Amino acid sequence: MGEKILLAHGSGSRLSHDLISKVLTPAIMNPVLARMDDSAVLDISGRLAFTTDSYVVNPIFFPGGDIGRLAVCGTVNDLSMSGARPLYLSLALIIEEGMDIDDLRRIIESVREAADEAGVQIVTGDTKVVDRGKADRLFINTAGIGLIEGGADISGSNARPGDKIILSGGIGEHGMAVMSQREGLHFSLPVVSDCAPLNHLVAAMMAASSNIHSLRDPTRGGMACTLNEFAKQSDVGIVIEEDKIPVHDGVRGFCELLGLDPLYIANEGKLVAAVVEDDVAAVLTAMRKNKYARQAAVIGEVTAEHRGRVVMKTRIGASRIVDMPVGEILPRIC
Repeated sequence: MGEKILLAHGSGSRLSHDLISKVLTPAIMNPVLARMDDSAVLDISGRLAFTTDSYVVNPIFFPGGDIGRLAVCGTVNDLSMSGARPLYLSLALIIEEGMDIDDLRRIIESVREAADEAGVQIVTGDTKVVDRGKADRLFINTAGIGLIEGGADISGSNARPGDKIILSGGIGEHGMAVMSQREGLHFSLPVVSDCAPLNHLVAAMMAASSNIHSLRDPTRGGMACTLNEFAKQSDVGIVIEEDKIPVHDGVRGFCELLGLDPLYIANEGKLVAAVVEDDVAAVLTAMRKNKYARQAAVIGEVTAEHRGRVVMKTRIGASRIVDMPVGEILPRIC
């Protein structure tokens, strides 16, 4: 059997220092982190974006990713949705006594790979160990800092009537991948999480247009939640078309089996944008050059009618209200 996490690994003792120096920091070391002080000293000037998030996904390994990749991508994406260029992340681990150290190494390596892909640095962090049964193996908290360059002003409150709604790809893949792993469900069309850093995609979109009004990654609550947030924050209506929304066949099959609606299922590598109509073609062209947005499509528009509401035109020609989700549809997704 491999080595396990002990309570003593969180005691500040030699075991704590060994865990940090031999397991955690080698994969993510950089000059800022190498100082190993109680806080990172950063040299930044300009408008900053700052975010924080916590990750409690169960299981911690799933098709297409794990809790480490999820933590980095989620924080990078939150910064990117404000038009910021992500720069620095913190990484705080709450580890359950008894966790396999090899699994922890695997997760830290995944953190490194995701950070390298996004071009960000992990510059500070923290490690705590809690009693067996108190943390479900591993919880991760991250915070991120990004630089907002130029005059970018992107917000969920900036959508305007006439804007087109762009979706970067198929919805529901992360939520269904986690659910399938958790429940042991297997079909001929496997579903893989879309967990990915979107900062390079957002940078390409912003280079193509200065008229991107709103951006958001539709995580918990799915696309339905995100569009309702846009509608309420901007005091506008939104109309989407069901037959224009890409959905992976595997996701559709899972949802039909479980009685779920893909609109409400979490994503971790997709974005929704409200873009001025004249710039839509340029933005779509830029998006489709990125591997994470090959299926980018216009799925609807912002209107001055039914303010604060999202309406979907169905395949059969009817219309229905897409409301904010009530409660948690799939627990412990991110």
